[in-house]
Amino acid sequence: MFENLFTGMDLVRAAVEIFLLFIFFNYILCSMQGSRGAGMVRGFLVVFVIAFIVLMEVTIRFELERIRAMLQGIVPALVIILAVIFQPELRRALVRLGQGPFLFPLLKSESVPVEEIVKAATRLSKNRIGALIAIQRDSSLGQYAEGGVKMDSEVSAELIETIFYPGAALHDGAIIVVGERIAAAGCLFPLTDNPDVARTMGTRHRAGIGITEETDAVTVIVSEETGKISLGARGVLSQDLDKEELETRLRDLFRGYEKGGGPSVSAAAL
Repeated sequence: MFENLFTGMDLVRAAVEIFLLFIFFNYILCSMQGSRGAGMVRGFLVVFVIAFIVLMEVTIRFELERIRAMLQGIVPALVIILAVIFQPELRRALVRLGQGPFLFPLLKSESVPVEEIVKAATRLSKNRIGALIAIQRDSSLGQYAEGGVKMDSEVSAELIETIFYPGAALHDGAIIVVGERIAAAGCLFPLTDNPDVARTMGTRHRAGIGITEETDAVTVIVSEETGKISLGARGVLSQDLDKEELETRLRDLFRGYEKGGGPSVSAAAL
């Protein structure tokens, strides 16, 4: 009875549909990497995607119109529910979509003073002075700059050191770098809720990760306790970097920006 249930064309069509859906959901999962939503989406993929396609094929073959109509009606409701549940993760996915290479020619970028940032981070590290520097890429950090003190000053190692000097009015917050200017200081960023982040990690580092989860910004963090330098990008923190490593990774991340073109992000820099 079931020998001719699926023809060769049916199998090919089903395989193509599963493959396309796999690519789409794999991208969503990659954008959710490190978040609590990733595990739930994986379960959803197994239960929904494969089961839905198989059930739809069966209902079409046996002309089970009521069941097929019910399955088709479930999809819009699930989309709305998932959009509400995974709103932060979907926002992150859209941000990263904007970083896609096919969009780079449409983006206008500003040069980034990597040398001054590295120089400041190195000096702060030597003196064990805590710091958090967020460097804007394509996603605007304007909403976070609004919560700080606006500056619009040229980026220099000396100014960055002065801002984070212990006892200074703005040393506890973060600074936001936009192009070659410090847009604001004393800014507050959302803390990461990634369960994989060590509980011993302080607020400064959690904020440095959190802002890279919400936007495509890059953060440079100097630990006040150890003086170690960390680099945050795409929700991932690279720790204990020396001057050369920090400069290399920043130049990789902002290679296109330094030339005034679209960003060219190296996988090794993340």
